[in-house]
Amino acid sequence: MGLGSTAKKIQSVADRAEQLYKQLADVRERVMKLEETTTETGDRVERMETELEKQRAVLDAIAADRGIDVDQLLADAAIEDAEADAADGESGDGTAGGGSDEPADDAADSASAEDNQ
Repeated sequence: MGLGSTAKKIQSVADRAEQLYKQLADVRERVMKLEETTTETGDRVERMETELEKQRAVLDAIAADRGIDVDQLLADAAIEDAEADAADGESGDGTAGGGSDEPADDAADSASAEDNQ
């Protein structure tokens, strides 16, 4: 009886080992695919960066030809974005910017009063 019990335990260990081997093979395959995908993505990003650099050079040349200061244009756009983000942040908390309209109405009333004089 001891031998039969030992055989069952050995078979159980062998079954588990086979299951683990299959899982390990699956994980290995997935890791290899992931590495391949990562490499392809890196290559794609590199190509896109190169293309973007070429497009930037063309746009800079066109801007220079038309007398446009690209750096100033980008700075102005960044300031506008920051101001818009700040305004969104203020109106989101319900205190500043998103509160009552009374100060704006008072300013409009003051302007109307000055125009009437």
